[in-house]
Amino acid sequence: MRNLSRREFLRLCGAAGAAAGLADVLKPEIAVAFAGPAAGKPPVIWLQGGSCSGCSVSLLNSVSPSIAEVLTGVISLKFHQTLMSAAGDQAMDVLYEAKKKYKGQYVLIVEGTVPAGAGGRYATLGEKREKPVPFIRLTQELAADAKAVLAVGSCASFGGIPAGQPNPTDSLPASKVISGVPIINIPGCPSHPDWVLGTVVHLLKYGLPDLDAHARPKMFFGSCVHDTCGRRKDFDKGKFATRLSEPGCLYKLGCKGPLAFADCPTRKFNGGTSWCVAANSPCLACVEPEFPDKSGPFFVRMPEYGPAGTAAPQPREVKLLGGDK
Repeated sequence: MRNLSRREFLRLCGAAGAAAGLADVLKPEIAVAFAGPAAGKPPVIWLQGGSCSGCSVSLLNSVSPSIAEVLTGVISLKFHQTLMSAAGDQAMDVLYEAKKKYKGQYVLIVEGTVPAGAGGRYATLGEKREKPVPFIRLTQELAADAKAVLAVGSCASFGGIPAGQPNPTDSLPASKVISGVPIINIPGCPSHPDWVLGTVVHLLKYGLPDLDAHARPKMFFGSCVHDTCGRRKDFDKGKFATRLSEPGCLYKLGCKGPLAFADCPTRKFNGGTSWCVAANSPCLACVEPEFPDKSGPFFVRMPEYGPAGTAAPQPREVKLLGGDK
């Protein structure tokens, strides 16, 4: 089997948008990339914090590969509090055993925000010495021994809806509580399964992918939605819809495509079936740090458009619940 160069890999990742799915194009590369630890499959620990589980649902709806293929032939999922059958101490024992056994080898995926308010009481997972373990502390401990951290979904990447104003739980993106380990943001509300899988393949075969200013893989988040949208020609002709059910560009109905950078128009969701604009909804720029507070109001025309990007909040000291490690 010929080994693809990194340039060829990136080209195929882009071409997969017009194909049945990323895995159909890259099956040989996936087989080679995942010839590693944990019986040939990379160990993955998946944590969920302040989230709706939408990114997990997106993964479960993966078409190519199917979720069964992902879990049995692509990755070795060691922990996922929603998908696993174990609960309580039994589940937490599995988590800590994986952390120890695969130290420096596992990929940590964080879905959802990391609530830091009230000393971490808004989100806890498991107990130590009969005290609830703050999710923020557990995330930091697991990140310290990870090969890399993937912040999956806009909540984990930038804060998303849980961190929207007034943010009573003091929710933070993963990057604001983790340091000393490579972290890759894979935003989206929800994220696309291809984005997650393709990033993991690149990480294992070629190392960290090229990232943009927001730590997103350029191979998936390098193009402006407005430029690749099927309705761009309507925008150029000045043909604008006045109602959501009408044909034409949705710019005047609040489409934030000019602010968003992702390959949604070409890759689409649900096995290449559709995406927001194709379903007559304006793009809400859910992959951007501004979502949702500064990308709204959602159905109101933007006063102007240009490159996305705002100053990130500064990290700060967080007093944790408990005190024992």
